[in-house]
Amino acid sequence: MNELKPIRNDDDYEDAFLLLKQLWGAKDGSPEADKLDILATLIDAYETTRYPIDLPDPIDAILFRMEQQGLARKDLEPILGSRGRVAEILNRKRALSLDMIRRLHEHLDIPLDILIQPIRIRKAA
Repeated sequence: MNELKPIRNDDDYEDAFLLLKQLWGAKDGSPEADKLDILATLIDAYETTRYPIDLPDPIDAILFRMEQQGLARKDLEPILGSRGRVAEILNRKRALSLDMIRRLHEHLDIPLDILIQPIRIRKAA
């Protein structure tokens, strides 16, 4: 495969990767580099539709951001409410309200599309 074509199945995908390897390291501004850019876009589009990645759970995202920023549960009280309310949310017993989502986005910079996801209930082990 030396010419660009749509990636419609796994065989096309493998062919695209072989071509990608051949073009890798092409000099910027060259026709090969342009072909590499187009090929990377085609591969990305195929992977996005064929192997979609789910958004993270809102609570997992909050816990991750807390860990990143060294925050404790108490630090969420101005954002979510009382200590009991924070516990209910982080223990997945209460859903986030629209106001909570807005405040979490504003204060912790968690993307809105993650925060609006339904909370995944964990089954007891």
